[in-house]
This record gives sequence, structure tokens and C-alpha cells, in this order.
Amino acid sequence: MTQRLAIFISGSGSNLQAVIDAIAAGRLDAQIVVVVSNRGAAFGLTRAEQAGIPTVVFPLKPYSDAGRPRVQYDADLAGLAASYTPDLIVLAGWMHVLSPAFLDRFPGRVLNLHPALPGQFAGTHAIQRAYEAFQRGEIDHTGVMVHWVVPEVDAGPVVVSAEAPIYPTDSLDDLEARIHSLEHRLLVEAIAQVGR
Repeated sequence: MTQRLAIFISGSGSNLQAVIDAIAAGRLDAQIVVVVSNRGAAFGLTRAEQAGIPTVVFPLKPYSDAGRPRVQYDADLAGLAASYTPDLIVLAGWMHVLSPAFLDRFPGRVLNLHPALPGQFAGTHAIQRAYEAFQRGEIDHTGVMVHWVVPEVDAGPVVVSAEAPIYPTDSLDDLEARIHSLEHRLLVEAIAQVGR
């Protein structure tokens, strides 16, 4: 059965593009029913529009400016997402932590991509923090995981993960490129796995 995906982004959308490409190539039995961004300038919106996928920009700032609570933003975002009747919500570079006001609407149906291994470098700047830990001699590899979302940041049950080596000659850009390449493969793999 074709999965209905809602993909949430905040930036360039390279992981979104990996899913679009996998669907187009017949490697993933899914349909992206909407791409939601919290940033109007996110290039991922252009990628979605070029692929004929509906997009919605849903920024937090108007809520903050009006003094409305974050939980109201999450509840309204959940209502918006629900209107597209997705089977799965995929956070592919979505830079907001979602509260139970959102997650309770979609129990066991929200996946997140995180550029670190389980239990390591939760939260933002994970690749940079891994690179710095490598420079200090604390680790010799990092990785990527796709996990179910729970209220605790990057702590939900892992669907798939894979290690990525860090080489002594690596710049941060080198490591970021290796991680992003791994993300693109793992995200598609995870969506396929949970859709079986």
C-alpha cells in the first residue's frame, strides 16, 4: 500500500530530494502529500514545488510575536498536518522540537532523521560536535540514525542507524558531505521499512 508522507523541513531539503528521487525511481512506494516548512526561505520548498508537491509555510514567529504559547503552535501544526491524512510524518531537517501537543495526534507515526548515532550528540550541531570530539581524540566515528519521535530530543526508538568513519584528513565539510550522503540512503530505507 502506498504510504502517504508529510515531510517537514527547515532548510535546503536535500533529504526531501532523496525521498522524491526514490519515489520517482520506483524504489519507495510512497506519495508525498505535503511539504511543511517553518521557514519561507527554505530551498526545500522550491524542490517540492518543482516536483508538483503541495507546500505550506508555517512559521513559529507570528505565535511568539503575539505572545501565543508554543503548545498552541504545535496543536495548530498538528491540525494542519492531519488535514492531509498522512500515514507517516517525516522530520527531514525540521529544526523545532515537537511537544506532546503535536505528537499525541500521531502516535507512533512521526520519524526523525538525526546526524548522529543513538545516545550521542542529541540536538543541534551534531556533526560539528562529533567532529570536535574526534579532534579531541574522544571518538573515531560518528553516524546517522532514523528514529521514532518522543518528547525527549533524539531519544526515541531507533528504526535504522549506520556508522560513518571520520578520517584524520577530514575537514568539517568532508564529514558533513559523508553524513549527508548516508542520511539520504538511510531515510529512504527507514521509510520503506516502517511501511512494510
